[in-house]
This record gives sequence, structure tokens and C-alpha cells, in this order.
Amino acid sequence: MTEQVRQAAVPEQLSIGGMPEKLFVCTPSKLGAYEDCPRRYRYQYVDRPQPPKGPPWAHNSLGASVHTALKNWYALPVEQRTTEALPRLLRGTWVSDGYRDGEQERAAFDVAVRWLESYVETLDATDDPVGVERVVATRTAVLAFNGRVDRIDRRGEELVIVDYKTGRSELTSDDARGSRALALYAFAAERTMHRRCRRVELHHLPTGTVAAHEHTDDTLRRHVTRAEDTARDITAAERRVAAGEDPDAAFPTAPSNRCGWCDWRRTCPAGAGVPEREPWESVQRALDPSGPGEPVQQQKSE
Repeated sequence: MTEQVRQAAVPEQLSIGGMPEKLFVCTPSKLGAYEDCPRRYRYQYVDRPQPPKGPPWAHNSLGASVHTALKNWYALPVEQRTTEALPRLLRGTWVSDGYRDGEQERAAFDVAVRWLESYVETLDATDDPVGVERVVATRTAVLAFNGRVDRIDRRGEELVIVDYKTGRSELTSDDARGSRALALYAFAAERTMHRRCRRVELHHLPTGTVAAHEHTDDTLRRHVTRAEDTARDITAAERRVAAGEDPDAAFPTAPSNRCGWCDWRRTCPAGAGVPEREPWESVQRALDPSGPGEPVQQQKSE
């Protein structure tokens, strides 16, 4: 590990008045929630009791089903890692929440099987990854970070972070370069496994494409620094609320086209004014790629 990245990883506790300050415990999803919308972060991580969520999303069910099927495919003995095993594996992991009806659910299942079969045909069944659904963790001066990586490959002497995507839009190298989650996974994987990790890849199953980026010490350090800045902003907002500030002011809304897909749209005054999306709508767009409207990526569970 180079000196720049090593320095970013050294856990130096901050202090206020000479007292040690706790590290901010986080996942990529937790940081991303605040960066997307502070109000959504508050509803998800701060308010207790938590406000009621909306109905489950079919695109999350589809993404979770595909991810788990791939995990279980790698768990099979090498001689059983075939495309013929995939329908059975997918059926065993299938999540049925959020679909419009049985017809749409069956169509989504058939599409998911085709995605998996096409993807698995590109894999070497005898090549065991370093990790599948592997948790990596590390600490910095501000963060106690952990996250679950879809797959970690070893190529030559280096590790590669692989993240599966099932949303409608094809991804680019800019998506891989800008992904805070992938950068933090690479940073943490290098610390956890003591092997260099710079390459990150987004494997888009609907199109069979791979979007990749090679990080440098500087780009990883910038992602870590921005994550630490986000953590400081969250901590400061929580302290202001504890000191008596209005929570709506400390955690303002950030209205965007994401509001219609938010789990807390019905709770949020700003979101309530946005047209509500049907739980099955994004999956229908995946089944009909020529249809109108923006795609949505599934939320990753960590």
C-alpha cells in the first residue's frame, strides 16, 4: 500500500475538548442516503420510531433475486456450475414482492433467467473468486466503514471489485469512476486482504456490458476524503438536532426525480407533491426497454 493511501487509512481519533470522538459507523448506502437527500437519511437512520415506509419495490426484489442466485451459483461444486442450474437457483432465491400481478412476475423471472444465462456463459466456472458477497471493513480518522461486495476477483497479483447491476440503463466508465461505493470497497478490500486493489467494475447483466475504472492512490484518497466530509456533515446535523434545532432544518429535503421512488415519499412534505410511482413500474420498463421514463437501479442491501 502506498504512503498516500496508508495515511488516509490511519485511524486517528478526533477530539473535542480533549475527549475522544467516536468514529462514524457507515456503509456506502448510509453515506449515499445523506448525499442524495438529508431528509431521507433522517427518516431512515435518525427518527425513532422510523416513519412508515411505502410498499416494497419490484425492482429491488428482482435485483436481490439475481444477486442471490449468482452467489449460490458460485457456492455449487465446480462441475455443477452450469447455465442449466440457473432457473432452479433463481427460483429458490426469488423475491415476489412489489410486482403488479402474476403475469408480470413470470415475465420478470424469465428475463432474469436469460440475463443470468448470458452472463454465466462469460464466466470461467473453475475460477473461484476471492470473495462472493464478502464483507470488507476498515477505519480512517473519521469512519468505521463496512460494506458487502458482490464479488472480489484476483487477477494476477491484484484484487478487482465486481458489482452486479440489473437496472435498465447501460453503464459507462464514468459511472464506475464516480461510484463512491466501489472506491470505498476497493479501499477497504486492500486493507482487509492486504493486497493491492485499484480496479472496479460494474457488470450490467441486462446488456452484458462491463464498465470499469482503474483508480489511483489520489482518486481513492479523494473518495475517502469526501466520504469523511459527508460523515462530518451528518454528525454536525445530528448534534444540532440534539441541541434543539428543528430536524426539518437540520436535515433539509433535496427534491429531485428520485422523490417519486423514495420509500418515504408519503411522509415527506416535498415528496408528497411528487407523482407517486407504482411499485412495479421500473420492472415494466426493464421488460419493455423502448418504454418512456427514467430507469431506476435497485437499492443494494448491506
